[in-house]
Amino acid sequence: MRILLVRHGQNLANITREFSYRKVDYPLTDLGREQAEHTARYLAGLPIDTVASSPLKRAQQTAAPIAAGHGLPLHTVEHLREVNSGDFEARPPTDENWKLYDGVMDAWLRDERHVRFPGGEDFHELGERVLSAIQDLLALDEGSTRVAVSHGGTIFALTRALCPDVDVRDLWYSTGLPNCGITEIELDEPYLGQPGRLIRFGDNSHIPGAKPGWGH
Repeated sequence: MRILLVRHGQNLANITREFSYRKVDYPLTDLGREQAEHTARYLAGLPIDTVASSPLKRAQQTAAPIAAGHGLPLHTVEHLREVNSGDFEARPPTDENWKLYDGVMDAWLRDERHVRFPGGEDFHELGERVLSAIQDLLALDEGSTRVAVSHGGTIFALTRALCPDVDVRDLWYSTGLPNCGITEIELDEPYLGQPGRLIRFGDNSHIPGAKPGWGH
């Protein structure tokens, strides 16, 4: 069984640096739509059985051409939503607020899972949510290859949950998760919670001019 985790294309919040979890919900920019189309064309050449997406517009608009290219319905999975940054979404995107935000993310990268976004979730809760997302994804349709369009923090947590033997922290720091980057994970079928095999992480080499992510 193969899961392709796709980060959404560029949206305005990537430019303005606004915190965007639920209330702030921008569509794709022109560049984001180009990234999504390149991704859909690339994935059109692969056998895909299911396409699912976070409910946020940037993810839905990235997933829609992928689903259309395979003649598949687009499923919305709430558990694929961006990290719940809580009170940050009501704060201006100042350097100081981003320093505080990054402090939580850095704590999570150090495996300090109890650290919480004010009014939001800690990494324990995020981990439980993304495992629910996997169960939701596997329950949607038959088939061995599934695409899930989500967000950077959520994909990081998904990769960490499914591939506990991989140093995802090092990958996050070295390559990050660029817009429309693809993370590919192989799971045993049926999936019974065994560790998965990470094939690539944040790979956007299918987008012209983009710097490739990690893969092997």
